[in-house]
Amino acid sequence: MSVKIWLKAIRVPFFTATIIPVILGSTIAWHDTDSFMWLRFWLTMCAALLIHAGTNLANDYFDHLSGCDEVNPAPTPFSGGSRVIQEGSIAPKKILYVSLASFILGGAVGLYLNYLSQGNTILILGIIGVSLGFFYSAGPFRIGYGSLGELAVGVGFGPLMILGSYYVQAQVLPFKVFLISLPIGILIALVLFINEFPDYFADNLVGKRTQVVILGKKKAVILYHILLSTVYLVIISLVLLKFLPFICLIVLLSLPLALKAFLVSKKNFNKTYELLPANAFTIGLHSLIGLLLVAGIILDKII
Repeated sequence: MSVKIWLKAIRVPFFTATIIPVILGSTIAWHDTDSFMWLRFWLTMCAALLIHAGTNLANDYFDHLSGCDEVNPAPTPFSGGSRVIQEGSIAPKKILYVSLASFILGGAVGLYLNYLSQGNTILILGIIGVSLGFFYSAGPFRIGYGSLGELAVGVGFGPLMILGSYYVQAQVLPFKVFLISLPIGILIALVLFINEFPDYFADNLVGKRTQVVILGKKKAVILYHILLSTVYLVIISLVLLKFLPFICLIVLLSLPLALKAFLVSKKNFNKTYELLPANAFTIGLHSLIGLLLVAGIILDKII
């Protein structure tokens, strides 16, 4: 079995959802403390990526059990799972075993980081993160099959990762870090949200109550636009309140991409393949805005 198949199964291109918040949280800590512990940074990145991989594999396995991915008539590069089970490339049980191994390894690295840190803050954040990842698709909770799936992803890949990355470096958790994490949390929730549009039929068929299923596509795309605008409003507010340096307004350079996402989604929200550029633009916005925030924080420190 080739490495390429496993890289497809763990959905490596979506690892930006983990890489961006870990870098951002660590950079804010460096800005605040004047120190950067590289070993702790790489251990944090390793633990977070392992848990992310475990989450993606668990999602494939349990969506296979529910029949959600099997009944999807229009899988895309952004939705419908990795398809390795449906294509017969990897047996479902192997997906589950590697998922559990990823969670265990990620948890072990997290426990070591907790040992290096004061108190049990990393342990608590890690338990929440692993629980959200595994039970997103697994019973008895199946968070992603209810109305809180998008919120769970936003919390897990936003505040949890940024707060954890910050704490590993700084050993404190100022409230401002939570506030700074909100735009990244909203953006990654929007990545999931826009990816749920092509899955509308399959999700509805198996009783998966995502926000797109609950609201319907027409109302859901309006919510997408509102939340996309909210990202910029939150960042501007954080700058005005001096939780972020003024130079972080360079995130406004991403507005042309946001406008493209808005226009494509408004026009094609009810079309599967015509909507795909909006899916790609949303993923790009998450990475671009995250990196621009990192750049703004670095520039504020060195200028």
